[in-house]
Amino acid sequence: MQRAMTVVPHLGLRLQALPLALGRPLSRAQDVLRRTPLYDFHLAHGGKMVAFAGWSLPVQYRDSHVDSHLHTRRHCSLFDVSHMLQGTLSLFTNEAGGIEDDLIVTSTSEGYLYVVSNAGCWDKDLALMQGKVRELQNMGSDVSLEVVDNALLALQGPTATQVLQAGVADDLRKLPFMTSAVMEVFGVSGCRVTRCGYTGEDGVEISVPAAAAVRLAAALLENPEVKLAGLAARDSLRLEAGLCLYGSDIDEHTTPVEGSLSWTLGKRRRAAMDFPGASVIIAQLKGKVQRRRVGLTCEGAPVRAHSPILNMEGTVIGTVTSGCPSPCLKKNVAMGYVPSEYSRPGTPLLVEVRRKQQMAVVSKMPFVTTNYYTLK
Repeated sequence: MQRAMTVVPHLGLRLQALPLALGRPLSRAQDVLRRTPLYDFHLAHGGKMVAFAGWSLPVQYRDSHVDSHLHTRRHCSLFDVSHMLQGTLSLFTNEAGGIEDDLIVTSTSEGYLYVVSNAGCWDKDLALMQGKVRELQNMGSDVSLEVVDNALLALQGPTATQVLQAGVADDLRKLPFMTSAVMEVFGVSGCRVTRCGYTGEDGVEISVPAAAAVRLAAALLENPEVKLAGLAARDSLRLEAGLCLYGSDIDEHTTPVEGSLSWTLGKRRRAAMDFPGASVIIAQLKGKVQRRRVGLTCEGAPVRAHSPILNMEGTVIGTVTSGCPSPCLKKNVAMGYVPSEYSRPGTPLLVEVRRKQQMAVVSKMPFVTTNYYTLK
């Protein structure tokens, strides 16, 4: 279910969940998992369900992971992402400058914000925001917090908006990347459509009342352009796009500067230094940070998280945080952390896979060109 927190009139929060790991097969001990409104729909369509950040979600359907990945790049795919939401990326930081969560914030035309968290960070984010609401209320501010349960469907790929346009009256050409509007979608009223996603492709995420989620998903699937895709394709798509996975590529011990997320810090906030960890983060912005997140293209066997990164002399200098074979590039891609002096694109390095060293090169991200829709 989409967890939405709405603080009215000044702050509205949709608090959802971005995945912490690709998932593991279900067992009896894992039966007590949250289910999205589309759980039975997934089973009916051959979804292979796994435990994923406290939820039961499909890792793939009848199509292979690679087929789903490539279909998204060439056509469009439908993902159940009811454990998260959408908007623009922001961060919760701690006093040490670490990232407590990367959140997606949508400023709505109705005068409130949707704020979306990662699934594994739901409890701590909710407690933090509830505490801040009480603090503001005690200061006399007119602010409140509301949790809303919806489903969330992500329609991603170059033909996604063409498919969606047939079911909405609004002109989607006027809805650029990271903007949002409430509209009726294929007869379902009260849907919030946001031009965004986690694949690097053009597409939308549709927040839909839970009772109508299956009806809307079925309507979208009537178009032959659309196929269902699961967590496996979503993970390789986001990695090709150079997008972070919280708990793997960034966490409470990673600063925005180290994680190459300095762009999330606005000019006003940098000047005011009125956020947790500001003294650490601003000092890193002005000086030199010891390590940085980088992209890697690698030879040999696929590189996975926790693989050591070595310099050409064979000294371990860092660790891979995410890695997979790229279905589009036909080569292995990864990201990880290395000392700043090794972070320049083109720098040759080594990675260790199954106790064997393989060549790797620091590469610019995204690995695959992104296709976000912006107004010309």
